[in-house]
Amino acid sequence: MAPTPSHTLGDRPLVLLPEDLPAIEAVPLHERPLPASTYALLERTAGAHPDRTALYLLGEGGVPWRDAPSWTYGTLLERVHKAANAFLALGLAEGGVVALMLPNLGATYAALLGAQAVGIVNPVNPVLAEDHLVQILTLTGAELLLAPGPGLSPEQWAKARRIAARLPRLRALVAVGSPPGPEDSDAVDFDALTSDQPGDRLLTDRRPAPDDLAAYFHTGGTTGVPKVAPHTHAMEVYMAWALGCSGAYLDGSVGMSGLPLFHVNAVHVTGLGPFMHGVPVVSLGPLGYRDKALIAEFWHVIAHFRVSSFSGVPTVYAGLPPVPDGLDLSCLRAGAVGAAPLPGKVRESFEANAKVALLEGYGLTEATCATAATPAFAPRAGSVGLRLPYQDVKAVTVDAEERPIGDCPPDVQGVLAIKGPSVFPGYLRPGPDGRPAPDPSGKIFDGWLLTGDLGRVDADGYVYLTGRAKDLIIRGGHNIDPILVEESLMAHPEVVAAAVVGAPDAHAGEVPVAYLVVAQGARATEEDLRGWGREHAPEPAAAPRSVHFVDRLPTTLIGKVYKPALVQDAVRRVVLAELDRAGLSASVEVDLKDGRPHAVIALQGDASALASELDRYAFTHEIAP
Repeated sequence: MAPTPSHTLGDRPLVLLPEDLPAIEAVPLHERPLPASTYALLERTAGAHPDRTALYLLGEGGVPWRDAPSWTYGTLLERVHKAANAFLALGLAEGGVVALMLPNLGATYAALLGAQAVGIVNPVNPVLAEDHLVQILTLTGAELLLAPGPGLSPEQWAKARRIAARLPRLRALVAVGSPPGPEDSDAVDFDALTSDQPGDRLLTDRRPAPDDLAAYFHTGGTTGVPKVAPHTHAMEVYMAWALGCSGAYLDGSVGMSGLPLFHVNAVHVTGLGPFMHGVPVVSLGPLGYRDKALIAEFWHVIAHFRVSSFSGVPTVYAGLPPVPDGLDLSCLRAGAVGAAPLPGKVRESFEANAKVALLEGYGLTEATCATAATPAFAPRAGSVGLRLPYQDVKAVTVDAEERPIGDCPPDVQGVLAIKGPSVFPGYLRPGPDGRPAPDPSGKIFDGWLLTGDLGRVDADGYVYLTGRAKDLIIRGGHNIDPILVEESLMAHPEVVAAAVVGAPDAHAGEVPVAYLVVAQGARATEEDLRGWGREHAPEPAAAPRSVHFVDRLPTTLIGKVYKPALVQDAVRRVVLAELDRAGLSASVEVDLKDGRPHAVIALQGDASALASELDRYAFTHEIAP
C-alpha cells in the first residue's frame, strides 16, 4: 500500500515537512485527476463554485478600493468565453498567437485565459524598447495585439500602433479599456467586440490538449537576442496543482496579485494556482505594487479583504509601510518572496512588522514558475525552499561549453539542474518552415534543464543558491540583460569598451552599473555617459545607476571580460559610501566566498550602526579591527 502524506486536506496532499514529498510521489502524477488544460481548469472551478468570488478588481471604474468591482468564477468563465470567441471572430488561426501589451485589468485576465482556450497567449512587458518588442512578437508570429486604448494610455497606444505596423503576421490591433480614436479606423474595440459574443460556451469544438502550447513568455536572457520560453497546458496545470501543495490555497484563503501579468509569478502563483483551487484573488490593478496611493493603505487592504498571503519580490517588501497600530491582521498567514537576492534586513523588518513568516522560493520562467518553496513548518536557514513534488533538482559540474559532465554529491556546489513536469521544451526559434518551434539544444540535456544558477541541494531536496553562472541582473525581480545595456553604451562614439554588472542595492537587490573604457582624448564625462545611458537604455530599469571610467576591463586568461572583479569593485564602492554616510574611515577588501561577494572592513570602535546598514544588502560582510 502506498504511503499517505502526513498532511492532507481531503484529497489534497500538502508538503509541510520534507517527508511528505516521497509519500505524494508514491502516486504517479499521471494518475492524479488534473485538468487537461488551463481552460478545463477554469471550467472545472466555475462549475463547482460559480458564485464564489474569483477577482476583486481594485483600480478599475474610478471607485475607492473598498468598493472595487468583483467577478465570480461564473463571471470570469463568461468573460473568458467572450474574449476567446472575439479572437476567433477576428480570424485567429488554430494555435494562433494573441499578444498582450496590457496593464493588470479584469480584461487582461479574460484575454489571457481566453487566448489560451483557443490559441497561445504572448504577454509582454509594455515598457520594453520597441525594437525588442518587435523582435519578440515577430518571432512568436503574433496575429492579434491587445494594448490599452488611447483613452486609457495615449502613450502606450501610440507605441502599440508603431509596433503593429512592423509585425508581418498581425491581423488586428485591439484597443482595450477605451475605444480606438476616429483616426484608428483599422483598429478594433475589444469591449464592443466581446459584448457581442456568447459567454456561455466556446464557438469551436476544439479543446486544448495537455501537450498543446498555452503561452509564450519572454525572459531577461543573457544575450542580445530576445529569448522566448514556451509553456504547455500540462506545465501550467501541473504548476497550479503543485503550488497548492504548499497550503496557500486552502479553503478560506484569499490571495493578492500585484505583479504584472507578463510575469510568470503573477500568472501562476497569484493566478492559475488560486483559480484551480477556487480561491479569491485581490488584484491591485493597473499599477500593482507601484500604486503609491494603494501601497500607502496596503495593510488596510489586507485587513479589509482578509488576505491570507501574497507574493512579491524583495523591493515590494522593502517598500511596505509600517503596520498601523491596532489593525487586525489575523487573516495573514505568510508572505512569499523570490526572483531576486533577499537582503537580511528586508526579511527581519517584514517579519517584525507583519508578525508572520516571509517564505522564500526559487524558480525560473524556463521551468514554468516555481521549483522550490519553503514549507511553512520546516524552513531551513539559507535555503530558498524544498523542491516541489515530482520535480528533481541537483547540482552538476559543467565543461567549458557549459554542458553537464557529472552530478555533485549532496551539499556540494555546482550548476543547478531541474527535471520534471515543469521543464519547458526549449527556447522558441524559427523553424525550417518559417514558423517558430521549441528548441531544447544547449539548454536541456537528457531531460535536465541547466539553469545557469550556482547552488547546492541537500539530501532532503532543499535548494541553496550561491550565485549565478550567468551575468543576468535582477533589479527588484525584473530581469535585465547586461549585453543590451552594454550595446547601448557602446553606441556612444567615445566609448571603446563597456561592461555592465549588478551592484548591490538596499531597495532593489541589484541595480545596473557600468564600467567604461573611453577613447584617448575623449571629452565625455562619467555624468555625460550616465545621461547617454538613460536616453539609450533598452528600458528605463536598465539605465545604469552609475558609470565608472577604467583604463581597461579585467579579463580572464583567454581574454573574456571577468565580471566578478567588477562586481567586487561595485560592492566595495557601496561599502565605502556607507562608511562615508556614517562619517567613518576604514580599509575595505572584497573577495568571493562560496561564489558570492564578501566584504572585509578593517574598522576600530563601535561598528554596530554600520553593520546594521550593511545588513540591508544581499552580500556578506565582516568587520574586524
